[in-house]
Amino acid sequence: MRRKSTNVTLTVALVDEAKALGVNLSQAAEVGVADAVARKRAEVWLAENREALESSNAFVEAHGLPLAQYRNF
Repeated sequence: MRRKSTNVTLTVALVDEAKALGVNLSQAAEVGVADAVARKRAEVWLAENREALESSNAFVEAHGLPLAQYRNF
């Protein structure tokens, strides 16, 4: 996978502690950014689909689960 160099500003204390503990800053930053991107994607998806989800939930509240009579549990 291609990599791109970037500048990141961190507190001196955090960088010093990470180095003292042997933390790879590039890997840690990548994991953190990937997590932030995943959370933001989920937030955007939920906002984009909120109306459909609310409509579906309202239907189930009013009419019950479709095909519920065929459930074995």
